[in-house]
Amino acid sequence: MLLRGFLPSPALREYIENIGIVHLVFAPNEPIPVKAYTPKTGDSIEFFLRDPEYVQYPGETNKTKRPEAFIHGQHTLVTNRHVGQEFLYLNIKFQPGVLFRLTGIPAYELTNTYIDAEAVFSPDIRTLTEQLKNANSYAEMLERVESFVVRLIRRSIKNAHGIDKVAKLLLHNTQSISMDWPGLDWLASQSCLCPRQFERKFRERMGIPASLLARVARFDKAFQLKNAHPDKDWLSIALLCGYYDYQHLAKDYKDFTGLTPIDFHRLEAQSPEKQLGLTDRLYQERIDLRF
Repeated sequence: MLLRGFLPSPALREYIENIGIVHLVFAPNEPIPVKAYTPKTGDSIEFFLRDPEYVQYPGETNKTKRPEAFIHGQHTLVTNRHVGQEFLYLNIKFQPGVLFRLTGIPAYELTNTYIDAEAVFSPDIRTLTEQLKNANSYAEMLERVESFVVRLIRRSIKNAHGIDKVAKLLLHNTQSISMDWPGLDWLASQSCLCPRQFERKFRERMGIPASLLARVARFDKAFQLKNAHPDKDWLSIALLCGYYDYQHLAKDYKDFTGLTPIDFHRLEAQSPEKQLGLTDRLYQERIDLRF
């Protein structure tokens, strides 16, 4: 079993942030808890290579079966994910703006939703999906994915834009950036745009306004930090992630998950991977792992 995010090869790090692989195997008739999946930054292509996944969005009563391969846009809400007895999942998480540069699909059309990847990349995506299903190791899966992305880049990548660099700044900056008009003016100037053009272009390439992307990024840092260090107190986490105090962190948790930080992490403790004793290990260099 595996729960890990891998760094891509150096030549692809301009385009791919990480390649995540999750492989969970549950015993027959073992009850499988629901995974409450938090908002995370970025666009991706995701694959389900064994049992399918079913998803529920807020307000929905029915579960929807995911395609085997789909394009996942920026999300700002929690979705409930239901997995099967053997869950083998691969996620290509792109750097800001790269999916737009590859497809031309405005990112706001993918916000809080997903589309079947075959509608965009067929037949290439069908071939890759079959290769991933038949791979003999996680290392082979990574190689197949990178070869696919290299082909996409050579065939259809468009030029980067200053917006993409600003988005990276928002995602990786450890300090809070003001999102009032002076702050937005400064961000727009970094993209060589006026504020109105900046807001329109940013939403086109990232799916949501810059201020909301910064909030999601800060929330996700706090979520990941608490998962990695469950004994760390909430005030320390808030300050390390750029919040002014615990109350501002708690407001983001309430807005994005509907729960307080304490209540949501109680729910997170019951997730499928936690039931199997796995901890997410992000951005590891590649190693030759067998199934």
